[in-house]
Amino acid sequence: MPHINALLNEATQRLAVISDSAALDAEVLLCLILGKERSYLRTWPDKDLQLEDTARFWTLIQQRLNGMPIAYITGSREFWSRTFNVTPDVLIPRPDTELLIEISLKLIPKDKPVKIIDLGTGSGIIAITLAAERPLAQVSATDLSKAALRVAKLNANKHETTHIQFYQSNWLANMRKEKFNIIVSNPPYIAENDSHLMQGDIRFEPQSALCADDQGLSDIKIIVETAINYLESGGYLLIEHGYDQEHQVQSIFKDFHYDNVQTVTDLSGQPRVTYGQWHYRIETHLSPFKP
Repeated sequence: MPHINALLNEATQRLAVISDSAALDAEVLLCLILGKERSYLRTWPDKDLQLEDTARFWTLIQQRLNGMPIAYITGSREFWSRTFNVTPDVLIPRPDTELLIEISLKLIPKDKPVKIIDLGTGSGIIAITLAAERPLAQVSATDLSKAALRVAKLNANKHETTHIQFYQSNWLANMRKEKFNIIVSNPPYIAENDSHLMQGDIRFEPQSALCADDQGLSDIKIIVETAINYLESGGYLLIEHGYDQEHQVQSIFKDFHYDNVQTVTDLSGQPRVTYGQWHYRIETHLSPFKP
């Protein structure tokens, strides 16, 4: 029977052709089979494995060789130090989105019951994290996908944030007219002809949560326009976007007369989140995108 170290070495060699983190991938998948932490693999490198465990391990390795993301194989991904369930019905949480959380938390007071809504919640990572970090906040979340909402509700139960209100809605389209202090969204922002869609994990993720018309800007325009009817005066809209969309997104915010429009860079130095503040004006606002 093969032992742990030999199995990991062979799996790492095979995975190296498709993964930049081949050794980590192999360890994560073996831990999934064994129901152990990674420290166990280092403590018992010479431990022999049962044949059935070995067979199950190679089945998972083959899935990874076929390109299946680790998060979809394991059914989970960490975000903001919490583990979230993920399925192919939702995007895989990424570190870039933690910037959206950081900025939001700076704008949300700890001692006041503000109202927050997360648009296109997917697995619920944004809404759940904000609800957990700001217990006094009244948090809502929308998604057009029923399957995504099922995952989000499961994660809300897992992290004891069951007070979040979930709604099936295309952005704000099905929401009753109420006002929020914070509107936050990580919408689709990749152009449909972008070459990145054919690379890596992204090939397996739901395209509806990734791609948007108008070179990736159509959903951002909808959100920026409709949010002004749902924001309290002085409230903020925050949107995650592509690294090359900073100027276009800022222009969209300014076209709809948001104030204090700013873009923040991620850990890689790439423009990643743009936000602006809405102040109520008496004059009627007409969409610059409509005749």
